[in-house]
Amino acid sequence: MSNDPFPIKNTGPAAAGPTRFAGLAGDVTRPGYRPAGAPREAQGAAGTVGEQMTSLAGTIREKGPHTGMIGSAACGVAKTLERGGRYLQREGFRGLGEEMTNFIRHNPIPALLAGFGVGYLIARATRS
Repeated sequence: MSNDPFPIKNTGPAAAGPTRFAGLAGDVTRPGYRPAGAPREAQGAAGTVGEQMTSLAGTIREKGPHTGMIGSAACGVAKTLERGGRYLQREGFRGLGEEMTNFIRHNPIPALLAGFGVGYLIARATRS
């Protein structure tokens, strides 16, 4: 019988201690770090989403009402979808992320309040 108070030894990745992951953590936190392959896949997905948004804008314009209050709302939605779709095709998710980062840096309090609001709504929606 062993006198070891912890007879089961950790042999997983954490067994190597914090020094094993120090290099990885340094890479991830370095500005400009990008995992291999992810940017190309994300750019392709952003272009596809942008194309679909632009296509949906065209469909709303063709099949939606053209007069009255609902017609002007449909026109506004179509314009916004088309603008957003073109932006995603041109800039991708990377540009969107950079814009969000800049917005949060320049408006931290409204961004924080919006985050709390979104968190509250998600909590309410998932409550059973």
